[in-house]
Amino acid sequence: MEQSSGHELNADQIAYWNGPSGQRWADRHALQEKLLGPIADVLIDRAEPKPGERVIDVGCGSGATTVALAKAVAPDGFALGLDVSEPMLSQARALAPKGLPLDFVLADATVHSFERASFDLLASRFGVMFFADPIVSFTNLRAALKPTGRLAFVCWREPKENPWMMAPLMAVYKHVPKMPPVGPEEPGPFAFASEERVMRILKGAGFVDVALQPHNLAMDIAIGGGLDAAVDGALQIGPASRALQGHPPETYEAAKASIRDMLAPFQEGQSVTLQGAIWIVTAKAA
Repeated sequence: MEQSSGHELNADQIAYWNGPSGQRWADRHALQEKLLGPIADVLIDRAEPKPGERVIDVGCGSGATTVALAKAVAPDGFALGLDVSEPMLSQARALAPKGLPLDFVLADATVHSFERASFDLLASRFGVMFFADPIVSFTNLRAALKPTGRLAFVCWREPKENPWMMAPLMAVYKHVPKMPPVGPEEPGPFAFASEERVMRILKGAGFVDVALQPHNLAMDIAIGGGLDAAVDGALQIGPASRALQGHPPETYEAAKASIRDMLAPFQEGQSVTLQGAIWIVTAKAA
């Protein structure tokens, strides 16, 4: 398996997304896209990609957002999907429809040698919160934008505003010790939860007219598959899954029962819906 090289401070993230965890995300790409697809629609609506534009999709994962962006800028535009995860990029390359103006690159956006001042739009769905030194990363990305270029990405707000992720974790914590807390400046899914921090990072990288708009979501974590699917999803990826790593089968089964009990009141038909919360972040290159 090819593995991305990159900034030395991003080495842990690169290893994570090329190891078993990255493979689990790749294996669940179809289900995850059903869960997160509506957020891609929100992102693209706000990013407003136009025919003929050149777009970078940072942290493109299995490529659904890159495909959507490529369709929006076709036939004369171009979408570049960038990610550090070879397992997910393998899915992206296999699934992308033929004939679209796109390409996928295994690379760390912090150090990748983009063609300078050649892109109109920088977009990302949850792909920018994992940089160890985000000002350096966004400075490199901004240099790839034309002076008229713009940025649009989505990131998670505070954990307490995202019970779809945190409620299963709280159920697991009845059975295992809490994981070490992640510092507010450390990479992770909630690294951009602070409006002040996002403003500081983007302005520090030279972006202007930075704006964050809150957007709330109803997340069907069962993805239409019923309560068992919701429980299985929480156990396969996400914070509840990470908290259970390395624990014996009896602990896993006890935690699974607690997750099921916790989620059962939220079931309606085949859906299990909890709230999610994101920022829609926009800015201009100059």
